Amino acid sequence: MVMHLDSGAEDYARLRQSFRWEVPERYNIGVDVCGRWAADRSRFALYFEDDAGHTSAWTFWDIQRAANRLSNVLAALGTLRGDRVAIIMPQRPQTGIAHVAIYQMGAIALPLSHLFGPDALEYRLGDAGAHVAIVDETTLPRLLEIRDRLPELRHVIAVDVDPAFASANGVKQWEAVLEHASPRYTPVDTAANDPAMIIYTSGTTGNPKGALMAHRTLIGNLSGFVCSHDFFPQPGDLFWSPADWAWTGGLFDVLLPVWRFGMPLLGYKGRFDAEKAFTLIEKYGVRNAFLFPTALKMMMKAVPDPKARYDIDLRTIMSAGEPVGETVCQWAREKLGVTVNEMFGQTEMNYVIGNCAALWEPRPGAMGRAYPGHEVAVIDDAGQPMPPGETGEIAVNRQCAGQHDPVILLEYWNKPEATTEKFTAEGWGRTGDLARCDADGYFWYQGRADDVFKSGGYRIGPAEIENCLLRHVAVANAAVIGAPDETRGAVVKAYIVLQPGVSGSDALVAELQAHVRQQLAPYETPKMIEFIESLPMTTTGKIQRRILRQREVERSTHRGGENS
Repeated sequence: MVMHLDSGAEDYARLRQSFRWEVPERYNIGVDVCGRWAADRSRFALYFEDDAGHTSAWTFWDIQRAANRLSNVLAALGTLRGDRVAIIMPQRPQTGIAHVAIYQMGAIALPLSHLFGPDALEYRLGDAGAHVAIVDETTLPRLLEIRDRLPELRHVIAVDVDPAFASANGVKQWEAVLEHASPRYTPVDTAANDPAMIIYTSGTTGNPKGALMAHRTLIGNLSGFVCSHDFFPQPGDLFWSPADWAWTGGLFDVLLPVWRFGMPLLGYKGRFDAEKAFTLIEKYGVRNAFLFPTALKMMMKAVPDPKARYDIDLRTIMSAGEPVGETVCQWAREKLGVTVNEMFGQTEMNYVIGNCAALWEPRPGAMGRAYPGHEVAVIDDAGQPMPPGETGEIAVNRQCAGQHDPVILLEYWNKPEATTEKFTAEGWGRTGDLARCDADGYFWYQGRADDVFKSGGYRIGPAEIENCLLRHVAVANAAVIGAPDETRGAVVKAYIVLQPGVSGSDALVAELQAHVRQQLAPYETPKMIEFIESLPMTTTGKIQRRILRQREVERSTHRGGENS
């Protein structure tokens, strides 16, 4: 065991005080999540389904044998320790197999979203210097568009691609190359601190940065994972999440920790659909889920009373990426019988704050408390911790109780200055997110540092207003920003996605404004409301408010030019 959590601990304080990381000097993610389970040929690792209805089931033995074959193929192609191998595929068995194969070689996995366009792929593949890319039929065409501009990319392996097309484009077929490779492979000996993967940040503030993560990073995520799923694993647990396995949320919140405990996972290759989500949960007997707030909102709106239509028995739900809001939390309690455990983290230092309903009572609107093994504080601009009740930037220290926190990134890939800027002299890693912490250790999210704005002297964050708007029956989703205003500096503007069949009107604008005014402070009431078909989102389900802000700046500049 690399960590230990006592579910019988009397309280949060005792758990925090007694917790210690157990990080071995030699450690490999691939061995930990698959190799040690593979001897039991009856232990299932993955149930898979695609949007066409095709299904398959894989044991850890199956995953390991395929991973061994792939490791041998990659070695034959010249992949050495520390080389970067890109994985550009959606949820599917080959994605998990590729991760195990790369880690056990001591190479560095470069997971990239299957939703990326050619430009996004070119930047990341070029920046990381990937020499092999593993793709499938959905991502190969975009890679071929840019292959000639990536001189370091020497080999492409493709899943489910027509043999003639593969041959004509110099692409190796997964099925063909693995068929003739040996199913035996001896994992290399890696240190816990050796690099395992590069995960690129969302790029919400400039070009994406590659966060270089060590093998130990998985260990650093486990205390939060176990707590957020009320002491996972329990007998009968089966996990599912629509989160892309190319991101921190899909890897360290789903795939890797679930397999680390030798538990089964459901993978689904298809677009997220609220009713399909309930169908999958019922069909496979899903007990544990990680669902983005956007997904939960869609499910709540599409199926208000799910147990009336589906035979489901969820045990835990974790949610992260945006504040969930009391409306969705109450629906989950009443209609699903589950308390949503919110979690906060970022690529560089994930799973550091959250809830554990089995151990402490979540407070409506709060992000939760620091998970065991992580020293988290709210700091000021000078990097000093702030007293309870004051708003500042969430920060995670490199040290906790005299131990190095294993969840912290190694560095930003080829960006030493950015790595230095990330941390204060005292070792606090800045997150760019604002919160206040109360006397009981609960953190209350106030928004991204660049999402918070001032209007008429008031400091305003979007989360509370968005959650209030969501409680209105006409609203499917909402995003709030500060729109430029000559008098106030900024005014509250809400972009609203309406429920199907609802039309925007001046009367509805007034109704929504009155709705907010009755629930919140007058200065939080949107002065402007714009109805929009969809909100700009990252591939990880976060609202891109910066795009909406830029839109307002451009409109303001245009209006200014017309009036000059």
